[in-house]
Amino acid sequence: MRPRCRNPLQCRNPAVRRLYEDPAYDTSRWPPSHWRASLPAPAPAAPLTGFVRAEVAVIGAGYAGLNAALELARGHGADVVVLDAGQPGWGASGRNGGFCCIGGSKLSDRQIVARVGEGGARDFRDFQHRAIERVAGLLSRHGIAARQGPTGDICIAHSPRALKALAEDAEAKMALYGEETELIPAAALAERGLTGAGFHGAAFSPTGFPIHPLAYAEGLAGVARATGVQLYGQSPVVALAPEGQGWRLTTPQGSVLARRVLIATNGYSSDDLPPWIGGRTLPAQSAVLMTRPLSAAERRAQGFTTPIMSYDTRHLLHYFRHLPDGRFLFGMRGGISAATSAAARTAARVRDDFARMFPAWAAVPVEAEWSGFVCLTGSLAPFVGPVPGAQGLYAAFGWHGNGVAPASLGGVLAAGLIAGRPTPVPALMRIPPRRFPLPPLRRTWLRAAYAVYGLQDGALPRRAA
Repeated sequence: MRPRCRNPLQCRNPAVRRLYEDPAYDTSRWPPSHWRASLPAPAPAAPLTGFVRAEVAVIGAGYAGLNAALELARGHGADVVVLDAGQPGWGASGRNGGFCCIGGSKLSDRQIVARVGEGGARDFRDFQHRAIERVAGLLSRHGIAARQGPTGDICIAHSPRALKALAEDAEAKMALYGEETELIPAAALAERGLTGAGFHGAAFSPTGFPIHPLAYAEGLAGVARATGVQLYGQSPVVALAPEGQGWRLTTPQGSVLARRVLIATNGYSSDDLPPWIGGRTLPAQSAVLMTRPLSAAERRAQGFTTPIMSYDTRHLLHYFRHLPDGRFLFGMRGGISAATSAAARTAARVRDDFARMFPAWAAVPVEAEWSGFVCLTGSLAPFVGPVPGAQGLYAAFGWHGNGVAPASLGGVLAAGLIAGRPTPVPALMRIPPRRFPLPPLRRTWLRAAYAVYGLQDGALPRRAA
């Protein structure tokens, strides 16, 4: 029997159904990330108390929810309330790797073409580029000091076969999108500052840039507040029900009556708010470590000196980059369990992969380790649109571990739909995600997928004795 909750702001409501253990949803404290430690603590958003009315209520103060709220208030003159179970940026928006780049789907270009045609694929690609521009524009226009490095990203081949696939992908992207990709052969990696164990070449794309993810989220929250958005923290929505011509959202200490509602909770969604979303998302943990600042000599010793954000070609990919202050960020998939007892095992696995890929840094102290949920969907593509069969209810979710840019513009598109304006949502993103088979077994399917992908990827190089 679950012990009685003494503080409703810190305890999980029994009516809220989520896939992982309770510690993953404990909003009473921030994750121990470098991002939180490197910024001054903001004045917390107060919880909702009592009753308020609004034209639009947004659930989730991450990139999608805050962009939607800002666009609704500034661009459409709407009265907007944002509710978050924690604080702005507490979820994935404040703990990710800070890669503002092309992404949002787990589908290949060929699969996207098969689903929505070449025109639909180009529309989705255009969305991804505009999403990067959206973030860059917000940072510049509002003076948000979040950018952390140069333009571009590098995809590193983990095998000769993967390098061949990168070359084929570059040709396909030129044919379909007219985009150029620079291929970097294995022999040129060292001179480009791309030396690592098991690196067999790379591809450079001149799009995107790295950011401080929490600085962006908190800056965005400040802009939204200044625009008139009512933002409430420590206010988990524990009930959502139609009432009159709108929806009533209930929190532990208050309620909101709104004509329209946007669900923008991504990997932290509840399976019953609303029931339609149940089984359509699969939260998966991503884990990150941050080293202490590396000296110039230490960087040269490893040979990985590029300031450009990078990742590898594995199905279970690794992502990594230098920060301006010399620290090095390294991330990868997390574990299947969010129990407190599993955290040490996940951290050990991340440190081991880091040491295998960058052996010269194996003994470098790690300053911070944390994890959080990315959100996969049953259709492997993001969704922005009305919830079927629920008038006035909308959703924007499913960024597949790469949501800095697409979630930002996705929120803007959701705002346009909510405001009743003609909104060019790409066809791929208008398709409601299907449910995963046997939804209660989603973590079992994830474990099986990790096993298969691990075999396909092959082992990392062995650690030096």
